Amino acid sequence: MPRSRPASSSCSRTRSRLRFRVRSRAQAVAAACVLVLAPLGSIPTRAGPAAAPAGDPLARFHGQRLRWGDCPEERVPAGMRCAALQVPLDYAAPAKGTVPIALARIPATDGKKRIGSLLLNFGGPGGQGVAGLAADPDLLADLGERYDLVAFDPRGVGRSEPVSCGGSQQTEEGAAVADAEEQLAAVRAVVRRCELASGPVLPYIGTVHVSRDMDVMRQVLGDRKLNYLGFSYGTRLGAVYAAQFPGKTGRMVLDGVDTLGEPLAEQALATARGQQRALDRFLDWCVHRRDCVYGTNTRTAKEKVDALVARLDDEPLVGHDGSYVTGQDAAAAIGAALYSPRSWPALADALAMAERSRDPVGLLQLGGPADPPAVQDGGQEDGPDERRVQASPPVPADNGEAALAAVNCADDPDRSRENASPAEIGAELAFRRSEFVKVSRVFGPLQLMTVLSCYGRPAGTDFIRRIDHPGAPRMLLVGTRGDPATPYEWTEETAARLGSAVVVDHKGDGHTGYASSACVRGHVDRFLIDGRLPPGTRSCPAGE
Repeated sequence: MPRSRPASSSCSRTRSRLRFRVRSRAQAVAAACVLVLAPLGSIPTRAGPAAAPAGDPLARFHGQRLRWGDCPEERVPAGMRCAALQVPLDYAAPAKGTVPIALARIPATDGKKRIGSLLLNFGGPGGQGVAGLAADPDLLADLGERYDLVAFDPRGVGRSEPVSCGGSQQTEEGAAVADAEEQLAAVRAVVRRCELASGPVLPYIGTVHVSRDMDVMRQVLGDRKLNYLGFSYGTRLGAVYAAQFPGKTGRMVLDGVDTLGEPLAEQALATARGQQRALDRFLDWCVHRRDCVYGTNTRTAKEKVDALVARLDDEPLVGHDGSYVTGQDAAAAIGAALYSPRSWPALADALAMAERSRDPVGLLQLGGPADPPAVQDGGQEDGPDERRVQASPPVPADNGEAALAAVNCADDPDRSRENASPAEIGAELAFRRSEFVKVSRVFGPLQLMTVLSCYGRPAGTDFIRRIDHPGAPRMLLVGTRGDPATPYEWTEETAARLGSAVVVDHKGDGHTGYASSACVRGHVDRFLIDGRLPPGTRSCPAGE
């Protein structure tokens, strides 16, 4: 689920030491790590594809061989190589066309004890996996001794036939929208722009399609079963794979667990509640600091933050360079900082600047996009563990936000508002506004427009809603109590629906637990490397 700005879309995102990217409809960042797209039928450098069963309708995809080569444009870790995997555009009609899926791999450093491939997804929807692996593989070093670390750009994302809305998903800037009917017509016009700019892949993206692509990856990489580590939205992807291919699911870990059952509007409400819970925990930390701008009382601190956001909606902060921050911008910036406790000191400083000197700079810095470490300091020479090759054409700037909306809507079957009149939709928004504001005065209004995030798009699949004890092997789920993006309740819900999960209850703060908790990392690494999975729920204290 999102942190977002005025017209938000629902999703799960991750931000941590691994720099899992945060995306919203108004602020989507496409990290560029570009791949050489190799043709079918080239020569592998490691184990080839597993033998395809007789009569396999996907035999030509399962039998392909990958050519691993340099990863163009950005600096990448030593040993990281890239390739492209061809998958069917439409699995119901494999002859209809193909989609190239961008892959990256860092081979296992202990080849004698190599287990196989570990497929990774760092979050999204709209997150580029290749850039995520390039950004900071060091935290995965223990896993990387025994596994080939493999990441990919899901179809519609990055170098895998990226979708676009022609520059933005916002309605035409400056257009006068006099009433609800004109507003809904403008939303439909944006959807039409997405259709025109995205090409044939747009109707065929979504989690169910991507999970099938993952099974082609498993086969071509030569793995009998899929071993997988997914964060945030990647947990939805892993759960759907386990439901579609329970017999091919190996060791699977899901951290920052997404919901499988809630409609987008209910996800948005739960996210606002989770963000408010995280904000309360931040304020409790802040008021115990000597210089907290909100004094020493948590209750009054909360009231003052509410007042700041409301005040800035009426009178934005304006910087010396003309930049400005509205209340909704401030809410988005606060939400971004709540993804990691490491950002809390910067958030405290930004709020102090806003309150004491009406300076928006701190909030602007919190809300701005952050490049992965691998692409920062571009003027420096390559280090000994990095290499750079020639750049390829860039990914569309709006790809992250376009993919975010497209995937979330493809995963959601509800379109009950599609034939509603503008008056009925306006009445629903007015009715639900009080519900969202009651949950959070800061984040509720920001999440409310998720109610319309899929207006004008085709209804999505109901497969994910129907997942119920699919018979997958035991897996490990990690939920963090102070997670602002994927509330802990979703970990419990998804564990119950899968029916085969052991839960690690991380008592800490921030989105996901693997990067911030040595205790969580211990449970995850032991399971993925040794197959050891404890019975029942296990607890990891905050700060450990």
